[in-house]
Amino acid sequence: MKQELIKLHHARSAKDFPELRLEENEYVELAIQRSRLGLVFIWAAACIGYVALIVAIVFLAVGNAGSPTVAGLNGFAKSYLYIIILALFGIITISALIGSKVYKDNRLYVTNKRLIHHQTNSLFSKSVNVIELLSIEDVSFKQENIGDHIFKLGTIRMSTVGDETTYTFKYVNTPKEELDMITHLVHMEKEKTKRRQQMLLDEDDVALSDSEIKAN
Repeated sequence: MKQELIKLHHARSAKDFPELRLEENEYVELAIQRSRLGLVFIWAAACIGYVALIVAIVFLAVGNAGSPTVAGLNGFAKSYLYIIILALFGIITISALIGSKVYKDNRLYVTNKRLIHHQTNSLFSKSVNVIELLSIEDVSFKQENIGDHIFKLGTIRMSTVGDETTYTFKYVNTPKEELDMITHLVHMEKEKTKRRQQMLLDEDDVALSDSEIKAN
């Protein structure tokens, strides 16, 4: 790739992904996010909570209309319960919003040089794993249970050379094209390194030959 085009890609990636600290001539090839299906599950759980609270409100309201007490509760106790129910509405909503943000903040960026994994476990627990493409030994996709197969979700697994560390990125839609791209980039980076090393060896051989000629 021409140097001018590389610089253009780098500038565009720096603008589109300001959260990344890109090196010189580095640009983003892929930005992989978790499946949106996870957000559906989070808000489905919240809706179940909402329905339960609405049923409780209806139960209290019907009791107010039909009799002065419900299950032995007087008006003051009912008012207190209404306040608790409203508070629970707020707690469920805030929990769903936080869960959605934490879920979406997990991302895997693939550049022409590295894999950058932004991992978020909570609002106060975040980490960034940076893996050089040259260090990657294997990239695979794993589905661990029947739910993964039904919803076509799974985990990207990346194994490194040497320390044999395995990095994972969960809740991803079946990423065949992404895996092919990552594997291709790893292969290309290793090929470039081999060519650079061979060029250095050739230069050393030429320099050694020149030195021997001069010595003779």
